[in-house]
Amino acid sequence: MVLLLAASRLLGRGRSPLRDPFKRICVNMSSSSGKRLRVLVDMDGVLADFEGGFLKKYRARYPDDPHIPLEDRRGFWVSTQYGQLRSDLCEKAISIWQSKDFFIELEPLPGGVEALKEMAKMDDTDVFLCTSPIKHYEHCPYEKYAWVEKHLGHDFLEQVILTRDKTVITGDLLIDDKPDILGVEPEPTWEHILFTACHNKHLSVSPSQRRLLSWADDWRAVLDSKRQ
Repeated sequence: MVLLLAASRLLGRGRSPLRDPFKRICVNMSSSSGKRLRVLVDMDGVLADFEGGFLKKYRARYPDDPHIPLEDRRGFWVSTQYGQLRSDLCEKAISIWQSKDFFIELEPLPGGVEALKEMAKMDDTDVFLCTSPIKHYEHCPYEKYAWVEKHLGHDFLEQVILTRDKTVITGDLLIDDKPDILGVEPEPTWEHILFTACHNKHLSVSPSQRRLLSWADDWRAVLDSKRQ
């Protein structure tokens, strides 16, 4: 009930965000002749600084416990590496992102918000935020929507896709920091662009996979390559 009430305040109490005809924020009527793209962009670790936010709050809550500096992070799952450091630290790590205000207070990664806004204005380009909420759902889903409204604006709420399985979502590109994205679809429609993060920068990618080193990297060229 609390989550529903909070969501109603965010999206507008007593009114539906779909009361007007569906408005894609990324459509420009003067379309170019290139292929229309659907770009899926992850949130945590791509737009929002999950790793930095976690480490800051972990050290504040558990100042006497050992921690893993960002340069030493290995593997996608933070809790797994902390559990290897000491068995009780796994649950302590999980408690950080299960806490209220964790997701809403994450800082944007440099250049990400600006890149998304520019991408959304491009001709023949549909941009969606494709993000997986944690199973402990008391705070996470609401705070992801709140983060989007705070940093990208109310209209971008139309472009949010919450899913535990990204392989079932249709798209041309998926920009995501998770190295292995698995699900019920063995061959998703999208090409996975690996977004470089502290936990995956040491990994070698196959010749067929592409990386985006940061939002300062040439993400426009990645989109253009898919229009050919």
